Amino acid sequence: MKTAAIINGKEIAAQVRAELKSEILALKEESGIVPGLTVVLVGENQASQLYVRNKVKACEEVGIRSDRHTLPESTSQDELLRLIRDLNADRDVHGILVQLPLPKHINEETILEEISPGKDVDGFHPYNIGRLMIGNPVLQPCTPFGVMRLIDSTGIDLSGRDAVVIGRSNIVGKPMSMMLLRRNATVTICHSKTRDLSDRVRAADVVVAAVGRAEFVRGDWIKDGAVVIDVGINRNPEGKLVGDVDFEGASRRAGFITPVPGGVGPMTIAMLLKNTVEAAKRSA
Repeated sequence: MKTAAIINGKEIAAQVRAELKSEILALKEESGIVPGLTVVLVGENQASQLYVRNKVKACEEVGIRSDRHTLPESTSQDELLRLIRDLNADRDVHGILVQLPLPKHINEETILEEISPGKDVDGFHPYNIGRLMIGNPVLQPCTPFGVMRLIDSTGIDLSGRDAVVIGRSNIVGKPMSMMLLRRNATVTICHSKTRDLSDRVRAADVVVAAVGRAEFVRGDWIKDGAVVIDVGINRNPEGKLVGDVDFEGASRRAGFITPVPGGVGPMTIAMLLKNTVEAAKRSA
């Protein structure tokens, strides 16, 4: 029985980090600049604390200087805005990352828009999203940016291919569709109101699932030989970590598929580092 080739996100993320090490050394030698990332964490969210630790550890591995501001849950929106303005003005800080979610009394949109577009290493600022929309990106949203690297690892030429993106979030679905479109794929964005979703997926050469529902995409929806990228991370009723795609069923039909965990997840942090180095280069 044919099974899909596994796209190993851990290995590809390690390749990205190795490339960045060389770029960082060259940047330091040529201009004396060491890329610097500052992470801001508000509150006691344990998942956020883990994400921040992983990001700081990844920075240290490649030679990015990392700082962390850990603020209490009671921090006001004005206090957080003042901190971001100070970081915007600090020439040694090339990237600013405010870890989401924020406490309910703080407006996330207001905070993200305060970050200087040139230091917006998450790629969420309206300026950076606008640049992506017109086909001339600078700092790109990390998860879809990583997905593109995973797709490229398969060797598939996206030009003229049919791609389906399931999910329309500002963080993944919408920017993902723009990145695929920029590479001349024919893109369909699907969501909870899409009719005949299974038929649309069956016609796709590339499927990116980012819907946030455990094993929502059935194996028999997948076209023979398709590239399947699973952005989801969920717990099934047995408590096992699974994606948005029925991995076993899809593996019997797909040409390439990402696992969960170990697929898209490692790429998000790798592309955050890549954006930080890009921001440092632009500051030089």
